Amino acid sequence: MRTITESLTRLEKNTQRMSTTPRKRLTGEERRLAILDSALAVFSRRGYHASSIDDIAREAGVSKALIYEHFVSKQDLYAELLEQHAGELFSALAEAISGAGRDASARLAVGFDAFYTFVEDHRIAWRMLFREATDPEAVAVLDRVTSEVTAFVAGVIREDPGARRGADDAAAREHGVHVTAQLLVGAVESLANWWADHQEVPRERIVEMTMDFAWLGLQRLSRGERWQTST
Repeated sequence: MRTITESLTRLEKNTQRMSTTPRKRLTGEERRLAILDSALAVFSRRGYHASSIDDIAREAGVSKALIYEHFVSKQDLYAELLEQHAGELFSALAEAISGAGRDASARLAVGFDAFYTFVEDHRIAWRMLFREATDPEAVAVLDRVTSEVTAFVAGVIREDPGARRGADDAAAREHGVHVTAQLLVGAVESLANWWADHQEVPRERIVEMTMDFAWLGLQRLSRGERWQTST
């Protein structure tokens, strides 16, 4: 997956090369990727709502008609960019956790680090695609991505032996796993949104604070501790 900086650099090199060499005919897939690169560059500069297909066509050096051969709308372009970045995020999470062994705290820590590394490497894309999505179609894609991340986190929690304690039946335990995953994902996403605008805080510190918040609570749950009312 290419970052915004890489996409812009490639666009600049392509422009320079076209001025000195004959234009190479791109394949359909190459053209589609080039349009996506251009859309990402335009969205990053102008924002989604201020951008138009005309802007993207000018950036890509193609006609609007050619763009519509590949994408039915601006929303379609946006949704595919979101899907691409979500795919990269899932791959990073899976790779990090698969190499962390069976220790629950280590798996959680490397998962958080992989997530925040993605946000750090794609700050503009995170803000534009994940935080500022308001179009109904894009929101629907984002909701699905969030659901998939939550299911992924629930799977990690479920593997902890402590997740099998503290409830009288399997259904109640499973419900607890999903509620805990929802809490974690919501908290981490909120912190990522804040951190996207506060680059002075190092990623390592963000990971430490997230583990302080998440793991200490999960560790107590794993031991079977539960909150009790004062009555």
